[in-house]
Amino acid sequence: MPTAPPSPDDLAALLASHRVWGMLTAGEQAVLATQWEPQTSTEGAMLLPQGGLHTRLGMVLAGAIDLHDPDLDHGVRLQRGELFGFGATPTRHLSTWQATAATDGAVAWLAPQVLLQLCRAHSALEYYFPSLPTAADIAQQQAAPGEDGAHLNRLAMPVRALVQRAPVCLPMDTPIRTVAEHMHAQRVSCVLLVEGGGGGSGGNSTALLGLVTDRDLRNRVLATGRDSALPVRGIATLDPHTLQAQSPAFEALLTMARANIHHLPVLEGARIVGMVTATDLAGQQSTSAVVLAGEIYKQTSVAGLAKATTRLKALQRHLADAGTSAYSTGHIVTAITDAITVRLIQLAKERMGPAPVDYVWVAAGSQARSEQTALSDQDNCLVLGDDYDEALHGAWFREFSRFVCDGLAECGYIHCPGEMMAMTDQWRQPRKRWAEYFRQWVDTPEPMALMLTCVFFDLRAIHGRTELLDSLRHELLANTRGNSLFLAHMVGNALKHRPPLGLFGTIARIRGGEHAGTIDLKHTGIVPIVDLARLYALAGGMPQVNTHDRLEVAASSGEVSAQSARDLREALEFISKLRIAHQARQLAQGQAPDNFLALEELSNFERSHLKEAFQVVQTVQDVLAQRYQAGRF
Repeated sequence: MPTAPPSPDDLAALLASHRVWGMLTAGEQAVLATQWEPQTSTEGAMLLPQGGLHTRLGMVLAGAIDLHDPDLDHGVRLQRGELFGFGATPTRHLSTWQATAATDGAVAWLAPQVLLQLCRAHSALEYYFPSLPTAADIAQQQAAPGEDGAHLNRLAMPVRALVQRAPVCLPMDTPIRTVAEHMHAQRVSCVLLVEGGGGGSGGNSTALLGLVTDRDLRNRVLATGRDSALPVRGIATLDPHTLQAQSPAFEALLTMARANIHHLPVLEGARIVGMVTATDLAGQQSTSAVVLAGEIYKQTSVAGLAKATTRLKALQRHLADAGTSAYSTGHIVTAITDAITVRLIQLAKERMGPAPVDYVWVAAGSQARSEQTALSDQDNCLVLGDDYDEALHGAWFREFSRFVCDGLAECGYIHCPGEMMAMTDQWRQPRKRWAEYFRQWVDTPEPMALMLTCVFFDLRAIHGRTELLDSLRHELLANTRGNSLFLAHMVGNALKHRPPLGLFGTIARIRGGEHAGTIDLKHTGIVPIVDLARLYALAGGMPQVNTHDRLEVAASSGEVSAQSARDLREALEFISKLRIAHQARQLAQGQAPDNFLALEELSNFERSHLKEAFQVVQTVQDVLAQRYQAGRF
């Protein structure tokens, strides 16, 4: 027989004898009794589904209630008088546990707002509600989206949408004074310089030749006493960085951050559309990537750089809070690493003088792929010109590479445990020696060679003569494209990293050790996709380095089906966002970010999608395994 609904007298008696509500006066208890919503329940009935515990506070009136995590298969049983849900259930369980009736019985519900009012009036009550949100949490939830969130969410829109006005253009032979007067009249901080007539504001079909900013007028005219009647071409920045109008806004941010510039002309083909500035992109000054990069380039010491780098954690948290895509987050965070690296190289050369021969500083691993999410170890190398002579030039480059690598370590990018850094003699070599490395790895794909390919086949030039790396990459891809023996070994190596799925499609957690009960999002989630994308790039001779970009191009080249490539890109984005959110929570709590996620951190919806992402990767790996075993790769 179902339990009869509790009477008001029963509820009042329970409140009076309750260890929490008994702290209230009789009058307050009488008012509170009218604010509960009683509900009878039958055995097995779902009272609050997974993800719904935060919506209200429950109190058992009769019978028993089970709080249970259906994914992890553990829980607790609650008896008469016990509380659960909003405020009462620990935070880590709020989103993953569900409430069901263990027996026929009754429960009463209280609205969150009532509990919050009671706790404000009686602060001692808060002791019994460990997951009660703070005033700051409530204000943040109720407020309109903040500047940081709005700013970061705008990064996905086309850069054309950020253009505030028609371009302001003048001919290259315009006198400096006239340019300054025009900037003052138009209230702009930059004028675009074009060939021919130009002519003030409005769209312009003539070629863009350069630009001049108010900073140029200050530093190159006023500070030097230059004659303002001279043509502006003498102080202009020629052949400036530009961006196409359909490009995402975050590419403008990256360009500004990496080049340390604050004005970026926007083009449609060759036609000038307008200008975007750092002000158009910058949100809060403390966390804007453009502003942070600018601060990095202003530093005059390694200590100053290390201090500026501490602001990267705040940037990462705001990117996560704003829901910025993992693809954009990786590019933005990596742009800061690039800026730190370039500034260290500049400081080294200020200290040591110019390099004796050409070189290019090259990032490897996640920095090369523009997929960094948190401070990590460093992977880098140096490609030197073939006129390098160890006896003449070795000492300079040893000191140079040591300064930069040690500087990166001081900024939080620890030395690579495997010593895959430019400061290691093996990875600081002339171009011809690097060409020998690559040929050897491809021709003799033994285990060590395959391990090295996973690091040094993902390379991107950071500073110096980029032609040295570009020519190497061209030769490498010519040797890997269609090389069935090498690619077969790469397939076998890629299949060593498998998603953590059990026999019945359950997520298999780490069983022992420091991270028992978690999953490794990096090595069992992201790395398998990175390995697959690298394989497709090498098989197809494609120069792209970023994993998302590799998958996109691989589909168009036929190395993988369009559907599989799209599924892998979506799986990569989802797993990467889980990793970013996990690390953001750790940073907010003052912890060092890692890749080990407890399933309790996820909602049922997220767990379901994580399983699907792992299944996508496993399916594509199985297809490759079949091709390899059949000898058709």
